[in-house]
Order: sequence, then structure tokens, then C-alpha cells
Amino acid sequence: MNQKRLQWYARRFSRMSVAEIVWRVRDGARREAWVLRQVRPGSKSRPCRPLLGSRFAAPLPPGTRDSVPKEIRDSLVKAADEILAGRWQVLGEDRTDLRAPDWFRDPVTGVRAPQDKYAFRINHRSEAETGNVKQIWELSRHQHLTVLAAAWWVSGRDLYAETAADQLRSWWSENPFLSGVNWTSGIELGLRLVAWAWIRRLLDGWPGVTSLFEDNRVATSQIYWHQRYLAAFRSRGSSANNHVIAEAAGQVIGSCAFPWFTESVGWRSDAAHLLESELRANTFPSGLDREQAFDYHGFVAELGMLAAVEADVFGQPVSGDTWRLLCRMIDAAASVVDESQRAPRQGDSDEGRALVVDAPDVNRWALLLSTGAALFGPAPWWPKTTPSVMSVMLGSLSSVRPVASGRPGRRSSHFPDAGLTLLRTHRGDRPEIWCRCDGGPHGYLSIAGHAHADSLSVEVRHGGVEVLADPGTYCYHGEPEWRRYFRSTLAHNTVELAGQDQSLAGGPFLWLRDARTVIVDVRYDDEGAVTEWSAEHDGYEVLNPPARHHRTVRLDGGERRIDIADRIETVGRHQLRMAFHLGPTIHAERVDSEAVLKWSTTDGDRSAVLALPRELQWTAHRGETEPVLGWYSSGFGTKVPTTVFVGEGFCSNDPVELRTSIRFSS
Repeated sequence: MNQKRLQWYARRFSRMSVAEIVWRVRDGARREAWVLRQVRPGSKSRPCRPLLGSRFAAPLPPGTRDSVPKEIRDSLVKAADEILAGRWQVLGEDRTDLRAPDWFRDPVTGVRAPQDKYAFRINHRSEAETGNVKQIWELSRHQHLTVLAAAWWVSGRDLYAETAADQLRSWWSENPFLSGVNWTSGIELGLRLVAWAWIRRLLDGWPGVTSLFEDNRVATSQIYWHQRYLAAFRSRGSSANNHVIAEAAGQVIGSCAFPWFTESVGWRSDAAHLLESELRANTFPSGLDREQAFDYHGFVAELGMLAAVEADVFGQPVSGDTWRLLCRMIDAAASVVDESQRAPRQGDSDEGRALVVDAPDVNRWALLLSTGAALFGPAPWWPKTTPSVMSVMLGSLSSVRPVASGRPGRRSSHFPDAGLTLLRTHRGDRPEIWCRCDGGPHGYLSIAGHAHADSLSVEVRHGGVEVLADPGTYCYHGEPEWRRYFRSTLAHNTVELAGQDQSLAGGPFLWLRDARTVIVDVRYDDEGAVTEWSAEHDGYEVLNPPARHHRTVRLDGGERRIDIADRIETVGRHQLRMAFHLGPTIHAERVDSEAVLKWSTTDGDRSAVLALPRELQWTAHRGETEPVLGWYSSGFGTKVPTTVFVGEGFCSNDPVELRTSIRFSS
């Protein structure tokens, strides 16, 4: 083991409790001992025998498909036809090999990950060994197969079902128990169980479905192996974030949809208890997710709703408290989306989905809200929702409507526990000015794995168009320079001091020191909308001498103007850099410290004037690589150049006051 890796382990252990270290040692020993249970590809193994007479007992109610609007069915079938042609986009990569996919080849690097090696001896973080493992795992979540199954359900065209069945048989055959890279991460097993349960449900009525599932010893063995694995190995401690929720949700869904084994009762009980406790731990009282990575809010909410509905169908529903928690999560999402129903871009995002049964290009937040509307009913202040395949199906299955009161009477703009505050013009004032201010905790658990160094950053949209943008995520593994950039302070609309991030990173999913942010003041207008927000953080108090950053943001809806005031306090002298990242569709013309911003929409051309602090020396950067600067990632695996204005100067003994404004045209 090289010195660099040893140093990483030392940093990682420093963020664990003694109890977690003891557990990890025991867990590692168990993983080594299970090498005797490995089933190698092509070898004969004793198949798992399900209980006598086991059958799938939870199909969709008759007539459900008739409630799916025709245009939704048509878009789903169109997406399925692309899959039949071999085409599917996987994390920014246009795949053309889906007619007969190689379940182990990464198309980005060309590396083929191990297929027969014992899973727990594969280093999936090593690009040399596995390539871009996210590409391999994503395809093996089988969410393109749930699209095919859903297309059969709405159309009755057997080719969709036959193709899904062929690919399932291929995967099951090539990925026996504990062989290969697809057994190295529990979250992947949980999500596959979700997909298999829904493929079985959607194909109910297809003549070949029982021979594919119940009467197929390979299939029942895979379903058993996945649940046996999840019962033995789960995420916990400092890394038990959305992963443990996906593992528990997959186990709940698997043991309810396929209650075919002697262990099913225990698996279901343990997983339901774990899921409910982890949902509570992972969620602020306001309903927002604790990871400070908003896409994971949607992912966790989807997992929770799917598992709760499956448990309801099985006849052992989750608690009323858990249903109310899920409703708070959906109400929170409905509160923070902009007028185009797009959520904040905060922290990490790998575009993870719990289940895909609609066309993949449909707005995932609109889908989430439509599903929430089907389960809980939309609150009067919600944005308008339209039915989707998922919302129709979940609404038809669930009989639980436990949330009748206690929901917010209007959309919320300030979530003090999560530190998320929105300044926006009143509904009906179009185009909407929407401004997110970041004043929350750095992240969740001791490593805050999916957080960015973005304290006091702002994100500004006009009519749903990103004007000041959060640049996104782009990658997790394999490209460390890009990973560092997209998580850095300079990559966000805030202030960097002394060339350092506000929080100290120790690895691609590890933070060693967190900036602590405090919201100082929030002011409202007569209708309860936030008009002014102030906060500060201590991330630069580790400098010599210490420094503190304070920011105030104010929205004047009548003047269609946002004012940002920054104050840096220190008794010494530090280099200062302030960054403002423009959205990828914004064209900018800058003269000195003022820039005219222009963009086009379907309703015409728009513009704004960005006035930058004159005390700093401003330069524009776009698509640079030495060093990396001026990039925007619309989704995992994709990046495009965008313009960033960087102002440079110094702060010294007297407090530095810097003022920025954005004035939008009428």
C-alpha cells in the first residue's frame, strides 16, 4: 500500500468514533470470511429454493393504465424504442450498446472491470482496476429495463418485455453471488431490488413473466442473494447517508414483493425499522435532507415513498410518523422549486433515481411533486402538477392517506434548521426572481461526504433561467483535479481568502474541518416573504490572523433588484477573491466593474446589469484548465464552459465592505 493511500486511511479514521472503527474491523473480517460463499461465473451452485407455492401477489389494480395521459404514454414508448435501438444516456455518456450490453465495461475509459474476482477484494475506487465504476453500476441498476417494462405495460408490445427479460437473464447469469464489481456496494443491490420488484409488477399479465421470475431458479437465487447480502452488510457510522436508506428501502421492497424465503419475515421487520429510523436521522424537522446536497433530498424522498407504498400493499404499513415525515419532505420540495419546477443546485448530485418508469428527460422534480400529490394531495399553494406514470401507479396502489392536517398553509421561504433561505418575487410576478442563500451546516455526519465548500453562496434565477449559477458536480472518482474544483469555494458565488477553501477537504468524499455558518437575521414583508437575509461563517478563523466573512442579501421586488453586501473582518492582511459564476446560457459584456448580462427565452430576450465591487480587480474566465476555472456541469459526467467573473484584492486591518447588485430589466 503506497504512502498516499495510507495517509488517506489515517485521515478517514480520524473522522470515525472508536465504536465505528471496531465495527469496521469486524465487518472487514466478515467480508473476508464470506469468500467461501462466492459463486463464480459458469460454475454450478446450489440454487436457493423459495417457499412452496410462492407467487407474486401485488400486481397493479385493473384499469390503472387508463389513468396515464396519452402524451405521457407516448413519450414513454418513444424512450423505450430508443433502448430497443441500443441507445441510452448513462451519466452524460451516450451509450449505443444497449442491445446486448457488456455489464462490466466502462465506455468512458474502455476498462473492463473484474467479473470473476471476489467482490470484496476489488478496489472500485481505482480507475485502473474498474474504470469509471459509476458507469458500470448505473447500467446495472436496470432502470432502462424498468422503462421497457413500463412501455410493455402501457402498450402491450411484447418486444419490450422480451428485451427486458433477455437482459435480466444475461445479468443474472454473468453476476453470480459475490463475483465481480457489481457486488461491491450495497446501495446498488438495494436499487436493483427496487427495479426487479417493479419489472415483475409491470410485466404481470405477460405470458413469460412467471418463467422469468417465480419459476426461474437463477432469478430466485439472485433475489435471495441480494437480500442476504443486505442483511449482513450495510452502511453505518460516518458514511451512513443516503446509502443506508437505499439499502433499507430495497430490502423492504424486496421482502414485501418477493416474500418467498424463510428469512423474509425477519428481513422485512429489520429493514422497515432501519428505514424509518434512518429517514428520521437523515431529515431536518423542516423536511429538508441533512446532506446539504439537494438532489439527494429527491432521491431519499423517492426511496421512502416507494418503500412505504410497498409495505402498505403488503399489509404491514410503516408508521404514521413516517408518512408524515415523507409528506414534509414533499412539501419542502414544493416550497423551494422555482417557477419552472427546478430545485436548488446545492452540493453533490449524481442524478440518482429510485425508480424510472417515465421518459428519462421528464423533469424529475415535477415527477416527484406529481407522485407526492397522488399520495398526499397537493397543498393549495403548490405549483400545478400533472400526472405521470409513477404518480398514477403509486396512487393506485396505496390506500394510506394519513396526512390530513398540520401541513404548512403557504410555501415556506426560510428553513432555519437546514440554513436554506429563498428570496423571490411574489407568485404571479413573472418572470420570477429566485435567489437561494446558503447559511446552513456544512453537511451530514462527520465526513459530510456530499457537501461543497459553499458557505454564504448565492444562486440566482430569472424566470427559471440560471443567472448566477451553482456549477454542479461533474464527477466523483477518477478525475481528482475536477472533483476538487467543483467542490471548492472558488467554484461558488462567495468569497475565498488566502487561496484556501472555507472547509478543509481530506479526500473526494471526506472533509476534515467544516466551516460553521450562523444566520444572523432574516426579514420579511407583509405577506411573509423573505426580503433580506444575513449570515456569517467561521471557516477562515483558522487563518493567521483569523478572519470572518459576513454577507447580507436583499431583494427589492418592485425595483427587480438584488443587492449583496459582504464584510470581511480581520486584523491582518489576506488575499481575497470573490467569484460570480454565470449560467451557461448567459452572454456577458463587461466594462470595468459592470457587466450587461443577456439571454434569450421562448418569451423573448432578457437582460440584467451586474454591478461588481469597484474595490477589486475583475477578470473574466471561461473554460480554463490550467488551473480549472469557468465550468458548469448540467449533470453527472457532463461539463461545458461558462463565464465566471473573479475579483481580486486584499483584506486588512479595517473591515472590507464590498457591494454587488443585479438589476433585472422590466
